Amino acid sequence: MQKTFTYPKFDFVTPPELAGAEPGHYPVVVVGAGPVGLSAAIDLAQQGQSVLLLDNDDTVSIGSRGVCYAKRALEVLDRMGCGDKFVDKGVSWDVGRTFLREGEVFNFNLRPESDHHRPGMINLQQYYLEEYLVERARQLPNVQMRFKNEVIAVTPADDRVTLRVETPEGAYTLTTDWLVVADGARSPIRTMMGLDIEGKIFMDRFLIADVVMKADYPAERWFWFDPPFHPNQSVLLHKQADNVWRIDFQLGWQADPVEEKKPENVIPRIKAMLGDEREFELEWVSVYTFQCRRMNQFTHGRVLFVGDAAHQVSPFGARGANSGIQDTDNLAWKLKLVMDGKAPPALLDTYSEERCYAADENLMNSTRSTDFITPKSATSKTFRNAVLELAADYPFARALVNSGRLSVPSWLQTSRLNTPDADEFAGQMIPGAPMADAPVSAASGDAWLLRQLGNRFQALHYVEDASALDAATAQSLADLAAHGIAVEPIVVAQKGQAPGGIKTLIDTKGCIAQRYDLKPGSTYLARPDQHVAGRWRGFDASKIKAAVARATCNA
Repeated sequence: MQKTFTYPKFDFVTPPELAGAEPGHYPVVVVGAGPVGLSAAIDLAQQGQSVLLLDNDDTVSIGSRGVCYAKRALEVLDRMGCGDKFVDKGVSWDVGRTFLREGEVFNFNLRPESDHHRPGMINLQQYYLEEYLVERARQLPNVQMRFKNEVIAVTPADDRVTLRVETPEGAYTLTTDWLVVADGARSPIRTMMGLDIEGKIFMDRFLIADVVMKADYPAERWFWFDPPFHPNQSVLLHKQADNVWRIDFQLGWQADPVEEKKPENVIPRIKAMLGDEREFELEWVSVYTFQCRRMNQFTHGRVLFVGDAAHQVSPFGARGANSGIQDTDNLAWKLKLVMDGKAPPALLDTYSEERCYAADENLMNSTRSTDFITPKSATSKTFRNAVLELAADYPFARALVNSGRLSVPSWLQTSRLNTPDADEFAGQMIPGAPMADAPVSAASGDAWLLRQLGNRFQALHYVEDASALDAATAQSLADLAAHGIAVEPIVVAQKGQAPGGIKTLIDTKGCIAQRYDLKPGSTYLARPDQHVAGRWRGFDASKIKAAVARATCNA
């Protein structure tokens, strides 16, 4: 049925363990070459770590599957050196509209302020995401990928993890210091280890139809409640790459998934929506159910769970792959510091703490969205319908409309890695906040703030004229790079170039000063994952070093 995409086939290569070599030992093994596992491997490799990636398949995912990738995920992909390709291929959008029957009752804009590099969302079929991530991984010499390598046994120990791996040519054994598990919602490794995942399974079914057609609909998210073409149910429409449109039809729990996938049943639904005159071709069809649940903790000794293996949410709000990519964003720098002996293993406990916190936010929002979209009682449905009726005319009701609260980054304001404020600041860039983007000018040309941040700790020091920075402060900033855990100094200014070759970013539109409430002397410490670790009204190298120690569990 697929017409717009040619699936790659990744070659199976005989592992050295099957060619007579001794069982191999690898510093890090990642299991699962979906978006999350590939992101984990790329992120670690970019930081200089050798990685072995195992996957039981030899191609990318079948069908569009995950479609919406949020601004924060795109910023993480930028940090991994591959964001442009996704944005160039995908369909960018910021606006979503919600309809009751035929009338619009609510709309939103994911990017209400200008001067950010990335859109609120892009729509891109998951097979493209995986293909491009494989291409990026292949550019990194310290990533080794083995396809058609299925993990069939896991034996954790205090100092290593032993894996048994099945291939078309037989089974072999390897060991690793750290195992990152990204093998999906059904996670065979989670099952092998006897670990529970708790939550709620929702009793409803949805039909996905990927349709190839030419249409002049805007690149927006459209969601209908009780439309005339699909009464008493909901429908979602998204534009994807290659003139492929994603349509989700709510079916109800009693629907037969086998029957509903048959073209003779799918096509009439689409014609009722689009009209008989609209020409289209079916690209891919699936029926899905979903659950909202997570593991009690994501770290189990030397075994670290990420993505759907650790937590699952409903598809409403695009929180699946987006949250998984943010898992690896949080994990990779911490694991690298632990492996390098620069941080204690306790730092990895904060991965579980911070991402369990984020997962709980996602589960709460996802569950609320699902309950609104698929009310489970007559009372709930009456309330839902009343909200929708009122929303067209009353702003208070619009705030209650919930066709999917879309993915946003987690604000880690309760993290023990943060250095609490001792000075007064206005605005949203509190310790634990994901850092806001802004246009800048650098020696390399016009750029964006977040393109200059990430993969290491960085101290951002603000002055009006960088060329007037005093010699003592410039030297103290430069000395941060020689700290046990290096901190890159960055001077943010309205004009000038900092002495000593210190990286200088010119705040061309004043957006950084406004968004970060900067005054001369203000200093921020950025984590390697572009979250605020601490901030001060004056520069004090000892405070920055103490904040780094706190952010790495060395305090």
